[in-house]
This record gives sequence, C-alpha cells and structure tokens, in this order.
Amino acid sequence: MKTGVLIKQERQEKLAEQRAQLSLQLNLLSEQKIAKLIALVEELRLDISNVKNRFDPEAEIMKSPTDAHAIVDLLEETLASELANLSQQEISTQE
Repeated sequence: MKTGVLIKQERQEKLAEQRAQLSLQLNLLSEQKIAKLIALVEELRLDISNVKNRFDPEAEIMKSPTDAHAIVDLLEETLASELANLSQQEISTQE
C-alpha cells in the first residue's frame, strides 16, 4: 500500500513540475510577444505625424524582452537556497 502511495505521489510531483515548466515557458513567450507589441506601437507612434513626439522611459524599458536565462538562473538559485533551508530544518528537528 505504501509503495502505491509513494509511486502516485512521485507521479503527481512530476506532473506538477511539468505544468510549472510549461507555465513558465508560456509566460516567457507571452512576455516576448507583449514586448514586441510595445515596440511596434512605439514605432507606429513615431511614424504618425500628428501625434506629439515624446520620450516614454517605461515604454523603452518594456520594449526589451526579459532575459530567459537570467530568470532560469534566479529560479535555480532560489530553489537551491530553499532546499538548503529545508535540509537545515530537517536536521534541526531530528536532533
């Protein structure tokens, strides 16, 4: 019985991890598309002669997509830190 429960839990954990990975990939793709749309709108705004030309620092920042590698590195660091904290807590409770 215990073996069956452990196998089911492991499968659920794998599915949850796959869903989280897929969600991250979709979010990054959406962010890239939004950044491209912002860049296109800003370009269009500059091309229209009757629209006042102004500098928008927020739009400039939002035009560049997020660095996916930086996000993954940050997530890995956070995960490693959380795992270390959990290990320390388990050691503390066992003593």
